[in-house]
Amino acid sequence: MKLDTHPKHGSHEHSHREHEVVLREELACHLPYGTFSIAIGFIFLSVIHFLSLGFSIPAHAIRGGYHIMFHAFHYLHLIFAISGTFVAFSRFSRDMVRAVIVSLIFPAIFCTLSDIALPAIAGRMLGVPMGVHICFFSLPDLMNVIPFMFVGLITGYAISRHHTESLGFISLGSHFIHILISSLAATFYTVSYGFDDWNTLMGLLFLLLVIAVVIPCTVSDVIVPLYFSRHRAKKDEKH
Repeated sequence: MKLDTHPKHGSHEHSHREHEVVLREELACHLPYGTFSIAIGFIFLSVIHFLSLGFSIPAHAIRGGYHIMFHAFHYLHLIFAISGTFVAFSRFSRDMVRAVIVSLIFPAIFCTLSDIALPAIAGRMLGVPMGVHICFFSLPDLMNVIPFMFVGLITGYAISRHHTESLGFISLGSHFIHILISSLAATFYTVSYGFDDWNTLMGLLFLLLVIAVVIPCTVSDVIVPLYFSRHRAKKDEKH
């Protein structure tokens, strides 16, 4: 009788449960990805540090290399974040204009958080006076950022047009690569902007970087598109 009297309410509860299941699955998925990806980043750092000692490479040259690698991974991170947000939004809503807006604005914010702001905060929490460099505030960097954001948007649209059965495989692979690239960007930002003795505080830095990467990437990939697509769906139901 309750289902007959309140059919819309029952439908809303069913949809709400489905979204909660998706969110839990994605959160469970991102944590191990983040852990393993930061571990890979630390492996890269350890190898580079070992080789720099063996070949007596000056510290400023090493930091310059880290600086280049941070920017490369940060730019690539934007592609995966934007395309991932677009695909996630498209799973719950067909409002393409809203998908474009959400996919451009929020990944830009959360990529900055995970790659730059939170690693800088982590460094300062560990006593390192790290600098903050936001690429969106630098014109030369912005000229590089814009093409990567455009490619991410087009890529997300292309993926969203795939058949449903292939989206699971694509989503799984892109999630891992997304987290890996974000982890490498955050790791190289840390050593590029002041954390020279990262190996002396490796344990705490590892923990803080996992948090810095997993939370923003999960919010960008899952929570933001889920929230805005549901908000749009509720408006459509009212009309």
